[in-house]
Amino acid sequence: IPLRSTLTVEWNAPPVMHLYRDRTGQRHRPRWKDGDTDNYRPSYNKSPQSFSSVLLSSRHFNKDAPADECVLAAMRWGLVPAWFKENDPSKIQYNTSNCRSESLLEKSYKDPLLKGQRCVILADGFYEWRRTEKEKQPFFIYFPQTQGGQVPVWTKERWRLLTIAGLFDSWTPPCGGETLYTYTVIIVDASPNLQSIHDRMPAVLDGEDEVRRWLDFGEVKSLEAMKVLHPNSSLTFHPVSSLVNNSRNNSPECLQPVELTVKKAVQPTASSKMMMSWLKTASPTKRKNPDEDTSAKAPEERFAAEKQTKPTGPLQQWLLGTGSSKKPRT
Repeated sequence: IPLRSTLTVEWNAPPVMHLYRDRTGQRHRPRWKDGDTDNYRPSYNKSPQSFSSVLLSSRHFNKDAPADECVLAAMRWGLVPAWFKENDPSKIQYNTSNCRSESLLEKSYKDPLLKGQRCVILADGFYEWRRTEKEKQPFFIYFPQTQGGQVPVWTKERWRLLTIAGLFDSWTPPCGGETLYTYTVIIVDASPNLQSIHDRMPAVLDGEDEVRRWLDFGEVKSLEAMKVLHPNSSLTFHPVSSLVNNSRNNSPECLQPVELTVKKAVQPTASSKMMMSWLKTASPTKRKNPDEDTSAKAPEERFAAEKQTKPTGPLQQWLLGTGSSKKPRT
């Protein structure tokens, strides 16, 4: 699916923003993996190949760390398998930005899954497009921002973040170089309330317990963890502007609700502007002397004046209906 997401969090926000639960139920604030804060950039319009904030077990980087201890890492969106042999990761011949839950045991995703390389992608929400006969209408999809009158745990100034299930892998260029960490978003069938927009959706983990079970690969084995991958019916949405269609547009306007009943004015193209300008300057009435009054002239004089101002080009004559009586060849 043509998934796009948004994450505008500044990670120096209040500590409640970062809390996760360990096996005993205690909440902790994850630290950043060393050096990764430099790769993370908040965005209203994230697309594949950009870096996102990802939560995962610390044990993936430190074998002595508890498996239920978590860290934040900046990873590139679009999984590059560890076995990929090219030196340029962009040469992958297929899309790995998302993966169907029923395809997790296929080649690119099987190893990360069985090795427990599970992660949670944090996002304010995601964009999805509803196809119509003439265009695609984008929607912003997110968690409802009230929960029994209480502020949810995953918040940024009362904003509850989506916690999306994913897989990650680490790839090192065969010629040598820095290791690149990348991830893929797991997608499932859309929940009933989202099926009118698209038939698939990200596997959104609902609640701290599902997040813990997905990340704790030391206690929860992969096949058991896959049970938390299911449609989430608790999401809400609103239509947004086609501004989000271009990933270079990165502003709060991307998230603003729009009225679908409001018709957008048709903007003239550069070609149409040139044609209108040319027609105006080519028109006989535009080339007349504004001081010349032809209304009082005799019919013979008016005919002679019109004959003199008649365009000589065949295209001009055809456009203005003054050309030869012969029908144009088609």
